[in-house]
Amino acid sequence: MKEGKRSDRVGEQLRMEIAELLMRGKVRDPDAADTIVSGVKVTDDLSIARVYVRVLGEADEARRARVVRALQRAAGYLRREIGPKLRLRRTPELEFQWDDLIDRVEGIERALHEIASERSREGDS
Repeated sequence: MKEGKRSDRVGEQLRMEIAELLMRGKVRDPDAADTIVSGVKVTDDLSIARVYVRVLGEADEARRARVVRALQRAAGYLRREIGPKLRLRRTPELEFQWDDLIDRVEGIERALHEIASERSREGDS
């Protein structure tokens, strides 16, 4: 018997399939270059898949927006390519979003580092 929720299993399969298509350069939009899929969350009814993406290296706000727009434009193509591989009655709608988790973690780490350095300066006084 398979373990885990069905939506989680479908999400993982979607993540692998989309990542492979991007890696092979099947999305020809230059704004989608160097994109990686960091995660996919699928609704319990399997109707919508939120695809979280990042790019290799640094990306400013404008680059992030261009990447998400490019992938949103390619969503129909990606659904058609992935659909037969998923063997589902209906392929989920793809919604692309920038994955800002790493950015938030880095911000927290910077704040903790600043607090630690302030405490060490106070202790030196």
